[in-house]
Amino acid sequence: MLDVEQIRNILPHRYPFLLVDRILELVPGKMARGYKNVTINEEFFEGHFPGHAVMPGVLVCEAMAQVGGVLLLSMTGNEGKLAYFGGMDKVRFRKPVVPGDVLVTDVEMIATKGNIGKIRATARVGDDVAAEGEFIFALVDRDRRNSLTDDVVENNKEGQ
Repeated sequence: MLDVEQIRNILPHRYPFLLVDRILELVPGKMARGYKNVTINEEFFEGHFPGHAVMPGVLVCEAMAQVGGVLLLSMTGNEGKLAYFGGMDKVRFRKPVVPGDVLVTDVEMIATKGNIGKIRATARVGDDVAAEGEFIFALVDRDRRNSLTDDVVENNKEGQ
């Protein structure tokens, strides 16, 4: 089991965009189960929808993806990397997620090849499936963006 501080050591996300509170089960390279306590205090409920609070589907997908990110980034050799969304397939929304719900996400590894990973995720509220789908990730080094930026700056200096 991982608490929120351990999750923050794996994922770069922070409030208000960290959408997993705890990892209940983790078998690196195989599966993970995590949850998000959905509360009325979430900023997105102010506008989605007034008088009828519903967690946006894209954020349900993001919550599922974050559990998948923990699974992928806990594998040997992936520690310290970032997991970028590469794509989503077969995503379906089955039940609205509302304040007071506990969104439990089960993730299983479908495949990995090089820096690409594919997972299958199912998010449930109680016994009901709220959403499901397959997610593709590209794993990159955390400092890649900085090194690319540095290269561009250095190349521009040389050309002056």
